[in-house]
Amino acid sequence: MGNENLGDTPPAGETDMARKAAMALLAQATVQEMKDFWTHWADKPQVEALRGPETGLVMMRGRIGGGGAPFNLGEATVTRATVRLGNGAVGHAYALGRSSEKVRLAAIFDALWQEPAYRQTVEDAILAPIKRRLNDHLENRRAETAATKVDFFTMVRGDN
Repeated sequence: MGNENLGDTPPAGETDMARKAAMALLAQATVQEMKDFWTHWADKPQVEALRGPETGLVMMRGRIGGGGAPFNLGEATVTRATVRLGNGAVGHAYALGRSSEKVRLAAIFDALWQEPAYRQTVEDAILAPIKRRLNDHLENRRAETAATKVDFFTMVRGDN
């Protein structure tokens, strides 16, 4: 007997990485996006707050050149929440800033994402639009940056 993957459930490591990616996208959503997603979510579950939303500070650390000795860069405001759905699924969310509504909704969508019956719906209806917006923003920034590019060249004069 090996560690074969039975059924449609991905291996635990793949699920963990996919969940981290989903949570990262939820953290980058805007408050308005989260409210709109929730408004259009047809089958709203019963939600119990287990923790928060609560806001606090975290120390940000940095490194010179990416590999030097770590140093304290400063503090950032972070809001977190943990919720339990009526079916027992528990969701967590953290995000920079003070938006308790955004983080509460992100925790709900995290819990829904963990349910195989809702995962694809969360991926398509919530995560995909966030990812599209972020990619569009990145492409716009790249285009703006490319428009300011200056090509320098050296011209050789004579045999000096």
